Amino acid sequence: MARWDKLRTRGNVEDRRGVGRPAAAVGGLGAIGVVVVLLISMLGGGGGGLEDIVGQLQETQVPQQASVQPEEFQGEDDYEVFASTVLGSTDETWGQIFVASELTYAEPTLVLFRGSTQSACGGANSAVGPHYCPPDQTIYLDETFFDEMTRSLGAQGGDVAEAYVIAHEVGHHIQNQIGVMDEVRKAQQAAGSQAEGNALSVQMELQADCFAGVWAHSLRDEGVFLPNEIQEAIDAAAAVGDDRIQQRVQGQISPERWTHGSSAQRVEWFTRGFDTGDPSQCDTFS
Repeated sequence: MARWDKLRTRGNVEDRRGVGRPAAAVGGLGAIGVVVVLLISMLGGGGGGLEDIVGQLQETQVPQQASVQPEEFQGEDDYEVFASTVLGSTDETWGQIFVASELTYAEPTLVLFRGSTQSACGGANSAVGPHYCPPDQTIYLDETFFDEMTRSLGAQGGDVAEAYVIAHEVGHHIQNQIGVMDEVRKAQQAAGSQAEGNALSVQMELQADCFAGVWAHSLRDEGVFLPNEIQEAIDAAAAVGDDRIQQRVQGQISPERWTHGSSAQRVEWFTRGFDTGDPSQCDTFS
């Protein structure tokens, strides 16, 4: 367990767990289908990039939300404190980087939920996995997702792996703020083929991995990570590589259909950010 207690900054976390009902599977999928959606949608979401995931969310039917949170989730619990602490440390890291570039960093919100909830992108659903919604600048996270990641992909798991996922989604928030998302969306619309559009999605996802590494670098000398604990994040990055997911789900690898990058690529770009701590080294588009 990392020493998160060494970090004092807290991020904007909204706890909606227990508010609402368990979500039905997307598109009426059965249990196997849900696992496939989880695997393909991990970390920044959707088979065809940002527009596809927003489309999935908009089509998701969210049950009417309950108005009172169950006693189980009232008040702060350990996971809410953890998520808020990780998000607060990303706020501090990126706030300083933006100031150095004479920019203003708008801190994102992270919504914890179970099953389903409403978002500016439509309906946030557990089956989509952790994701960032640009219109409301909010990260949506059902923490039970990590159990699925461990079971289905054989990832090592652990709190540092979960922090990497949050930092990756913050990476998408950075991209939204600096205009990368808009440029990628325009380029995808102009792309001559699905493969070209997918390649742009890969570049965006790898950049978010690199940005997550930049955040992790900022904590290297703070005594937060125990020896070799960063390996949890590296293992998680490898576990959600498109090649590994395709091999598990369909028994073969199809690089032209990648949208997030291979295991080796994801590890490479996270490690680049972690080793350098320099976001200028995260230009996956050059």
